[in-house]
Amino acid sequence: MQTFLNMFPLQASTHAAEVDHMTILVHWLMLVLFIGWGLFFLFVLFRFRKGANPKASYTGAHGKFAKSTEVAVALIEIALLVFYAIPAWATRVKAFPSESEAGVVVVRVVAHQFAWEIQYPGPDGKFGRTDPKLVTADNNLGIDRTDPNAKDDIITTNQLMLPVDRPVLVHLSSQDVIHSFGLYEMRIKQDAIPGLEFPVWFVPTVTTNDMRAKLNNPTFDYEITCSQLCGLGHYRMRGFITVQSEADYQKWMAEQVKALTAK
Repeated sequence: MQTFLNMFPLQASTHAAEVDHMTILVHWLMLVLFIGWGLFFLFVLFRFRKGANPKASYTGAHGKFAKSTEVAVALIEIALLVFYAIPAWATRVKAFPSESEAGVVVVRVVAHQFAWEIQYPGPDGKFGRTDPKLVTADNNLGIDRTDPNAKDDIITTNQLMLPVDRPVLVHLSSQDVIHSFGLYEMRIKQDAIPGLEFPVWFVPTVTTNDMRAKLNNPTFDYEITCSQLCGLGHYRMRGFITVQSEADYQKWMAEQVKALTAK
């Protein structure tokens, strides 16, 4: 199993190990099926070769082996679904954090060709009003700064700042076409569809600096990738996540709020 894990991106969220375990089980099943059906194919080529069967048989082979194998595979797949996939999904849904819970970081992530716009609610904890009519080159989200709730909202492009070991609740949407929000080290992937908003949550467990140390790569950054072909500029639709200590995150937030009030 460790050999398989070495092929994956390093785990950086609380649920990553569970997802990897499920993925490994599925791949073991796929490997067994690949080898088994490959050997069966070679057997059939030899057993029913023309030299041994000069006259074609129109009734075919008889026996219960093939049917028994198919039933066994179906039962294993049902077991994976019932005992692993569904419980994992149920756990994620049941543990879904509420915006009102203490310690939950709530952000909006809006995809568009070809960037990720991130909106933080600011110290008041309330998202300001947005209006498509207000969208400009300098205001990609259409934030209405005349709204009292929007005055302290922090906006970043392609840069998501998060504290370590705190639940993160992302409200995901798209302005134009279908995109796909992929955070591979966090084991997160969710389509962003115009007109719909999807909640996504996870708990980051490894800071960016710690991951750089693990990989011995001082330039490493967690990436936000678009996993859905979304246009000619799809290749450059990359964002980044910086996971920080609580103190560094609060320092960054304070700097952003100070910059807003100075405008």
